[in-house]
Amino acid sequence: MEQQTVISALRRLRRPASPEELFNIIGGNAEALDREIDALLEQGEALLTKKGKLALPEQLGLTLGRVQGNARGFGFFIPQNGGGDMFLPGEALNGAMHNDRVWVRETGESPRGAKEAEVVFIAERMNARVVGTFHSDGLGGGYVVPDETKIGYDVVIPTGQEKTAKSGEKVVAEITGYPEGNRPLEGKIVEVLGNKYAAGTDILSVIRRLDLPDSFPKAALRLAQSLNAPVPEEEIARREDWRNERVITIDGADAKDLDDAVSLTRLKNGGYRLGVHIADVSHYIAERGALDKEAYKRGTSVYFPDRVLPMFPPDVSNGVCSLNEKEPKLTLSCIMELDAEGKVTSYRMAETVIQTVHRMTYDAVNAMFEGDAALLEEYKDVSSMLLEMRELMRLLNARRVRRGSIDFDLDEAKIMLDASGRAQGVSLRERGEANRMIEEFMLVANETVAGHIAKLNLPFMYRVHETPDEEKLTALSAFLETLGYGIKTHGEVRPMNYQKLLNRVKGTPEENVVNRVTLRSLKKARYSEHNFGHFGLAAEHYCHFTSPIRRYPDLVVHRIVKETLHGGISKRRAGHWTAWMPQAAQHCSQREVAAVEAERMADNLKKCEYMQGRIGETERGIISGVTQYGFYVELPNTVEGMVRIASIEGDYYICDEKNYRIVGRSTGKTYRLGDEVEVRVAGVDMENANISFVLVTSSGTEKKVLNGVKRVPAKEPRAQGQGGRTAKGTAKSASAGEKGAGKRRGKGKAGDKPYAPRSKRRAVEKKTKTW
Repeated sequence: MEQQTVISALRRLRRPASPEELFNIIGGNAEALDREIDALLEQGEALLTKKGKLALPEQLGLTLGRVQGNARGFGFFIPQNGGGDMFLPGEALNGAMHNDRVWVRETGESPRGAKEAEVVFIAERMNARVVGTFHSDGLGGGYVVPDETKIGYDVVIPTGQEKTAKSGEKVVAEITGYPEGNRPLEGKIVEVLGNKYAAGTDILSVIRRLDLPDSFPKAALRLAQSLNAPVPEEEIARREDWRNERVITIDGADAKDLDDAVSLTRLKNGGYRLGVHIADVSHYIAERGALDKEAYKRGTSVYFPDRVLPMFPPDVSNGVCSLNEKEPKLTLSCIMELDAEGKVTSYRMAETVIQTVHRMTYDAVNAMFEGDAALLEEYKDVSSMLLEMRELMRLLNARRVRRGSIDFDLDEAKIMLDASGRAQGVSLRERGEANRMIEEFMLVANETVAGHIAKLNLPFMYRVHETPDEEKLTALSAFLETLGYGIKTHGEVRPMNYQKLLNRVKGTPEENVVNRVTLRSLKKARYSEHNFGHFGLAAEHYCHFTSPIRRYPDLVVHRIVKETLHGGISKRRAGHWTAWMPQAAQHCSQREVAAVEAERMADNLKKCEYMQGRIGETERGIISGVTQYGFYVELPNTVEGMVRIASIEGDYYICDEKNYRIVGRSTGKTYRLGDEVEVRVAGVDMENANISFVLVTSSGTEKKVLNGVKRVPAKEPRAQGQGGRTAKGTAKSASAGEKGAGKRRGKGKAGDKPYAPRSKRRAVEKKTKTW
């Protein structure tokens, strides 16, 4: 018996039913029915009424979704099956916390006209552990202030549950009791991460906060070590041999996991033969084996300024699978012939063996393109091929532009660290022709592979990007009008509409702001078993094929491609892929989101760390976001901070959210999105990763209101270090939204009772599962 059988029976009845009535309808085994009912109750998919009858929540007028908390005590309800968000007043949360899955009942409208709801039942708790700063009460216990301000509660740590934690240390607390009635959020410390000001603790806190795996089981490490061996001659013999061809890798200077190499031959007909050779990870990683399970769990490698969390152990990612210079390596190649205009006229996939002649860097190739004589001499055996590659890159890019592909050329930060791991510099990461060349080659290979599998009509994991929501498009249009721009909002919206807009703002002061706001108006790219096309690339078919060392979807694509090379996909295997693909695509999409969020959080922390040494300095920047509390200013190096309304002198300013500006009530003075302003660095809040600016007026003065932001003395940097690389093809995005408005907790003094909010919300009888 399955849970779906019980759910179907309740839906047919259209009312609650007792277990006995359900047994009479369904039949079968009574014990099996009891197990399924218990499972439905435990998962929150069904509820017991006060009369002991089983009911589907929708039969009781309830909706399932997720809580998005707020530091100020209220929250928002995000419906699971779409639809508009609803406001959750603090007293209506009923013990629910940020990210919890809950059932709510709509209760009316707020004074501002937004729908309001009340949490009726908590279907699933999502905060099993909390990362934060421990504060001792001087009596053996204390409390933990979560790094995630949206949680809204401090975690009370009873005496004897503090492990070895000292006040001010970052810790991981395991939740032992959730807030209910007058009961606080309680927990015990299970890991001490270290002093919050110690180098590396900040990144480790992000890793623990997002529950990212940062180590491998011993069995997986032993297996990886056993694989890291020279390629056997018998394997070379059965493959297409490219070891005598001019094959090169081009990556960042500090990259160790080299998963793509390229080659180019000019044809007699004026066309090109482009080889994109990708590490054959699937040859080494057995499906459903120990390493495969670890890679699936991670979904992707995660790149931080001071470290990398690889998808595979180093013996695989940096060893046997990395396309290291002058070493025979196994690859899966997409070999394409293109005409003189850059159009793919034919292609084939093949299992190959390569031996790269050079491990090149973006900086070196960019310098060669600019005429660096020494480098041109050093790499004279491939210099002519590189120039032909640049020529082909320009053709490929021109073809993409003509069909409407959107290129968000967003500024990306390069964070420099000193020898101890502290941020000592933030600058713009250069994206030269060498970077764009590899991007174009990877794009055309990804598109070619996806089109090939689509023609075969086989189960597959596509990379999809769907058309924008009409509501977000309308909001984007309203924003653009405030800057004197526009975009089509009616009829069929095409990528070309966005491309024309981005071309219009290119080179203007507001270019980066418009790029970011426009990017946020689009849907997020994701993985799917369905081929919905890729709106941003204006591509009918697209997938990720080129990075199997660091992205699990690419490994899936390789396995399917290789099955087509080995006699085709059997009916049994097709059934396996079809059944498995939806959940795998969703999982990989979720892991990508987590990785992007972790990288963003880590970068923000390092930017804050760097700005600690710049307090008091004056900078010019662009207004990048407007909220009711003030506006955000982005500096030329991508560092972003807030100017609070209360700190602006000369008038009382109010927020005009509709027009993305704040306006002086008496003077009419306006600050709007995209305006250039001069600011002084007022303070840095490392706890919440916030930077505070104050506006420098025409008179050169400013009102110094720091709003509780703590000034932290600058630390002198030591020897220059090098930040982590940015993975190729990673989307660049940033948020200009509100980033934690003010404190909501008291700290207490040594010897005081631990402080934690005591909820006055009514109890939710989860234990009895009664509604």
